[in-house]
Parts: sequence; structure tokens; C-alpha cells
Amino acid sequence: MERLGLAIMLVVCILLSACGTSSGATSGVAASTYIQNVGSDTIVNLALAWAERYQQEHPEVRISVSGGGSGTGLAALISKTVDIANASRQIKPEEVKEAEANGVEPQEYVIARDAIAVIVNPENPVKRLTLEQISKIYRDEINNWKELGGEDRPIVRLSRETNSGTHVYFLESVIRLGNKDNKDIFSADTLLLPSSEGIISEVSDNPNAIGYDGLGYVTSTVKVLALSKDPDGPYVMPSVDTVNDGSYPISRDLYMYTGKNPSDAIRAYLEWITGAEAQQIVSQLGFVPIVHPTGSATLNENSPDPLGQGLTFLPGRAAGGGE
Repeated sequence: MERLGLAIMLVVCILLSACGTSSGATSGVAASTYIQNVGSDTIVNLALAWAERYQQEHPEVRISVSGGGSGTGLAALISKTVDIANASRQIKPEEVKEAEANGVEPQEYVIARDAIAVIVNPENPVKRLTLEQISKIYRDEINNWKELGGEDRPIVRLSRETNSGTHVYFLESVIRLGNKDNKDIFSADTLLLPSSEGIISEVSDNPNAIGYDGLGYVTSTVKVLALSKDPDGPYVMPSVDTVNDGSYPISRDLYMYTGKNPSDAIRAYLEWITGAEAQQIVSQLGFVPIVHPTGSATLNENSPDPLGQGLTFLPGRAAGGGE
């Protein structure tokens, strides 16, 4: 019996050891913490780069990153099946209510900034548009490039799918021009694509296409248009500088959301994300950092710093949704 007991104990110890070893760990160090991060396809490449770097420096932590869209990430947060939700839009008031009804108090973190680039095929001679013109294109009121100074070609409209935070932002800020009472929607013939890369690929191949994408996904295979709120200009190209000085008309914050009291490991990861090392990765991937190269945070006067490390909330967050 004693030998049998020892044998059973040995098997249990082996199983526990195997369970404690993570494929995300490096240098033979077992991962003791697992962080699951789901959501925005705009943010997913950035989140993957962050996770890879952080795990190299913290082999005891394993971080799983996947996309699926901002709505997917926020739904997972609401259902308590994810630690961090990535979103390229703010959480909606109805999502906050749903979360609170399920015992979740969403906390909102600004982790980078982004510009929405409006793109066409390089063969298209059109170089600039107003937001009103873009709105009319996507509302099916302008249907030929010749109406905009281009060639006599039909306009092919491209968009991200409805679960995308970028889709929601573009709908609210461009098609509806920021008017909360406006109920306009995308034209029924708009081609909905599942990824940022898909938008780039289709615009690259189709001389009639127009699309939009986060600046971090734009490649040399498409042409970026200068935009203006006013027909008299100025027309502005998207860049880090024009996002920071407010002159580019469609830029936004990018977010991560957690529950009210994230674990120490999650807090440490979020603090690292807002530091100089992680924000350098933001710049390398074509997004706009929220900290200066010195490592100091770029805060507005109303942004508190709840974790004490340059992590920014929007005013008054805990997340209240949908400003």
C-alpha cells in the first residue's frame, strides 16, 4: 500500500508540473500568470508585438492575443471570459449597462492613438476630399469619380464589417458627420471586408475603389487622400504630427478595457504598455504614441492617472461609454 501511495503521489506531481508549464514561457521558466487579450483587429498587430516583447522580459507571464473586432472583445469582457478587451472605439452606454448587470464595471485605458486614412488606388487622380464628399459617397449620393474631378468610373465602396470599431467610428464621425441625431447608414452596395489587410488589398487591386483604414495598416500600394472639414481647406494628410496637433479631421484614441480591479499582473502589463519601450513599438507600427520619447505621458488636463505610471483614462473613467 505504501508503494502504491508513493506511486500515486509521483503521478500527481508530474501532472501538476505539466499543467504549470506554458508554451508562452521562455528559457525553461514555467509561466505562472496567463492574460487573455481579445478584440479590435486594428489593435491586434500592436497587441501581439507588445505581448511578444513583454513575455521576453517577463517569462513568468503568458499573454494570449486574438482579434475578431472591438465588439467581440467587449462582449467577452461583459461575459467575463477575457482579461483585457481591445477596442478602436469607446464602449457604448448600452454595453456598460449590460456589463454592470453582469457584475462587471468596465475600466477604460487609452493605450495609443490612430488616424483613419481614406485610401484609393494609386491610379486614381483624385488627391483630396472633404468629409461631406466622403459622406455622400458612402450614402450613395455620389457614385462616379468624375463628380469629384476624377475619371468617368463607378465608385466601389469598401468598409470594415459591422463588428469593427473602425466601422462604427467611420459611421459616426464621417458618414453622420458627428451628428448624434443623424441615422444615415452605409449604402447597401458597400462591400464589407473582414480585415484591415483586406481593405488594403482590394483598394490596391481595384482602380475604382475607395476605403478607409487605420494609419498603421496603410502601405505604399494605396494612395492616401488629404482631408478637410471645409471645402476651402486646409486639406491635411494623416500623420503623427497632424493627429497630435488636431489638424487631421478623423483621428481617435485606441483603448483597452478591464474589470474594476485588475490583478497585479494585468496592472503591471498595462503600466508597461504606457511606458517608453512599449510606446516606441506604437510608433514603429505606424500608430501615434501617447507618451513622449522621454517616457512622460501625453495627458490632457482632465485625464487622471489611476495607476500612477502614465496610464490615461478619459475624464471620469471608470468607463461610462459613448462620448
